[in-house]
Amino acid sequence: MNAIVRARDLAVDYTMPGGVVRALDGASFELLPGRSLGLVGESGSGKSTLGLAIGRLLPANVRHAAGDLEVDGRSVFALDDEGIRALRRTSLGFVFQSPMAALDPTMRIGRQITLACGGQPDVGRVPELLQQVGLPKGAARAWPHELSGGMAQRAVIAMAIARRPRLLVADEPTAALDTSLRAQILDLLVALKNETGSALVLLSHELPVVARVCEIIGVMYGGRVVELGDSAGVFSRPLHPYSRALLATAHDGARPGERLAPIPGMPPVLSGPASGCSFAPRCAFADERCRSERPPLRPIGGRLAACHHADGTAPERGSGMSSGM
Repeated sequence: MNAIVRARDLAVDYTMPGGVVRALDGASFELLPGRSLGLVGESGSGKSTLGLAIGRLLPANVRHAAGDLEVDGRSVFALDDEGIRALRRTSLGFVFQSPMAALDPTMRIGRQITLACGGQPDVGRVPELLQQVGLPKGAARAWPHELSGGMAQRAVIAMAIARRPRLLVADEPTAALDTSLRAQILDLLVALKNETGSALVLLSHELPVVARVCEIIGVMYGGRVVELGDSAGVFSRPLHPYSRALLATAHDGARPGERLAPIPGMPPVLSGPASGCSFAPRCAFADERCRSERPPLRPIGGRLAACHHADGTAPERGSGMSSGM
């Protein structure tokens, strides 16, 4: 079976007033149709840039520096403007952080869903989509400002699945919602993925949340996927030191009264390819090889990890790390 999305050593640069910032530094992963992948990492890890790159929705100041990214067998960077628009129409659906920013405030919800369907009048299609996402038929007559945050996000999801995309990309889809609504929206995305057979890429900084709803987890750091594998394995016994550090900061895994350990140091700001491991300045296991030799993303125990020591320095979860990881 061919992958619905595949990134190979993808590098992307932002041109800023002060110089170039490398947002993706050799990101690699692939996802099969019908599967769900959660990409997690701190702010600045590159996950949102990778999500935008899937639909070639990157800002004008972004340059594709190296590598490739394919969706449904087509390179998104090789397509002309009409080709990328066709790919978005036929294969992709997007759900972003702020539902109100994704909705046109001057247009009723039903009309926006109709346009998402292709603009052709279809009496049954809009009510069907509203029902799929748990909204009443009357929501079609509502203006965006008349909807709650949770209802607005459901309307956005209805638009995203209107053309039955083969791949749904959701970037922090619950960030603007109350805690009580977050589980509902995530469960809805998973239910729709299962119902339609589409694949799902969920971008988040909350690893435990993603682990609950995604089959596969990709941990991102310094513009790379540094660990990739089945959710249960990554969550129970992470191979990469950054994955373990990220789990140690997760509120969901804390016991009552337990103090959460922050990750010491700051994420890197790169101006070009990293010569060694980007996590080395923050890692308790780093040695000279880590600082000078870029670790490849290699298979270890049925998963992939970009760490020179992942096969020999992976303590069980909860064993602690000397530098707060």
